[in-house]
Amino acid sequence: MTQISTHHFTLDDSKEFANAVEQRIADFNWQQWEVSERLPLGLKLESETGELLAGFSARTFGNWLQIDNLWVSESLRGQNIGDQLLAEAEKIAIERGCIYAILDTLNFQARPFYETRGYTLQWTQKAYPKTGCKYFMVKNLKE
Repeated sequence: MTQISTHHFTLDDSKEFANAVEQRIADFNWQQWEVSERLPLGLKLESETGELLAGFSARTFGNWLQIDNLWVSESLRGQNIGDQLLAEAEKIAIERGCIYAILDTLNFQARPFYETRGYTLQWTQKAYPKTGCKYFMVKNLKE
């Protein structure tokens, strides 16, 4: 006979809790994957006063550069800052042994930017979050 107990779940929307769950999944994954190292990759451009003007965040693991964020302040857009950030990040990723890059971007964001830099659309999540879409893109860094 299977015993069923009642559980009381607690709502916790905090970033700390989300990070703790993410860490538990990462701990499990490291026991299963052939890749045991995931390294953060962050680049920033700051003004002389320390104001953030542009930033890039990603991680590298195994053959992959997974791009999370690339942002350039409006005052610097159109000056190839994003292109320079992306090129530098790809260079570092290649030095770390990466062969591919992956990212996602929303329909009102940067798909054309990435396409002109060699990224190709792999999949589109339609109706995201309601009427828009999310694009998943990859690039072979060795080509």
